[in-house]
Amino acid sequence: MRNFGLKVGMVGTVRFEARIQELVEGLPDLAVLVEPLLVVRRVLRQQLSVLHRRLLAVVRNDEVCRRLMTTPGVGPLVALTYRTTVDVPARFRKSKSVGAVFGLTCSRYQSGEIDWSGRISRCGDEMMRVMLYEAAQTLLTRSTRWSWLKAWAMQVARRRGKKKAIVALARRLAVILHRIWVDGTEFRWTREAVPAA
Repeated sequence: MRNFGLKVGMVGTVRFEARIQELVEGLPDLAVLVEPLLVVRRVLRQQLSVLHRRLLAVVRNDEVCRRLMTTPGVGPLVALTYRTTVDVPARFRKSKSVGAVFGLTCSRYQSGEIDWSGRISRCGDEMMRVMLYEAAQTLLTRSTRWSWLKAWAMQVARRRGKKKAIVALARRLAVILHRIWVDGTEFRWTREAVPAA
């Protein structure tokens, strides 16, 4: 549209199609090109909505995913991705090793007298790493409810910077989610000890 000198402006997803049709109303040649694109966009949005409802139904019926979603920042997509990626939590003897499998630990270079730690290794499942990073970013920047986890991440952000805090929080989320899954518990919002049953 911009190539033809037409600016859509600030419109929401609901008014987008009406705004485009309004712009091409007097241009029949452009309307012929734009109409199929609008149809494809409409169908794509409808199918995305159907897939999203199916995803929510799967997560609603899965007890493990519901427990994982008690963790702040973790929604249905992150919980289901974690469940399918880890698959069998008994593969990991320690919950700490989950962060390394997703590539969220520092890479090391050692040779002779040289020994330095670099950035994260980025080995393992990239999609899960991205999901954990987004969950951590949501928890740190958009979540209004405070927990011990957010307080810890804010302290790391003050000392090391926001980006490193998000990566550290993503690694910690991976460990916490594994522990929740193995123990059969839910996320505790405070660090106070839970009395034994």
